[in-house]
Amino acid sequence: MPKLLVADDDLALTANMQQWLVDDGYLVDLAGTASEAVSFMDAYEYDLIMIDWEFPDGAGINVIENYRRKGGLVPILMLTGRTSLDDKERGLDAGADDYLTKPFHMKEVCARVRALLRRPPQIVSGDIQIGDLKLDPQARRVTLAGEEVKLQPMEFSVLELFMRNPGKVFSPEKIIEKVWDTTTDVSLHAVYTCMKRLRKKLDRPDHDPIFRTVPSSGYELVKR
Repeated sequence: MPKLLVADDDLALTANMQQWLVDDGYLVDLAGTASEAVSFMDAYEYDLIMIDWEFPDGAGINVIENYRRKGGLVPILMLTGRTSLDDKERGLDAGADDYLTKPFHMKEVCARVRALLRRPPQIVSGDIQIGDLKLDPQARRVTLAGEEVKLQPMEFSVLELFMRNPGKVFSPEKIIEKVWDTTTDVSLHAVYTCMKRLRKKLDRPDHDPIFRTVPSSGYELVKR
């Protein structure tokens, strides 16, 4: 489940955007100042950042420039009331990938987000499959050897994270960061419980376990 940061000092606007984006299937963090946006960007990994041009405590364009200067690669959608071509050019030159002027319709926001998050066709348009384990991100459906496996929402999101990154080790803390909303108070026990349930539902006799525990590091989805 992609995780987004929306940074804008218009709290009514960001609350509305958050609701639309959550309904569209994203995890969304909100920042109301430039310094708060920087803190979030330093502390967490996002799949996309949406940021206003102007804040009471600084300029979003400077946040973007500093982020790119430090090597940040996440797609950025700039939100602003500035409409001139010169301003648009400045925003894109600073490191924004797209530029949306206010006022805008939330349907357009969601469309721009989908476009920026678009992955290679084999990932976006179809199922993710590893061996006989198949995950359909659109229908949120999982099958194992052709049989549907019923997963709870968080179980599905955790499995999707691993299936998009086969062979990559995720610590419990990183799983929380990538899958749970940052504002949610989640304990490591919730991750352990989720992994235990996934193993119970997906492991089969006479087959290698689907997840491998890496001592002192976390969990890895075994390539099959």
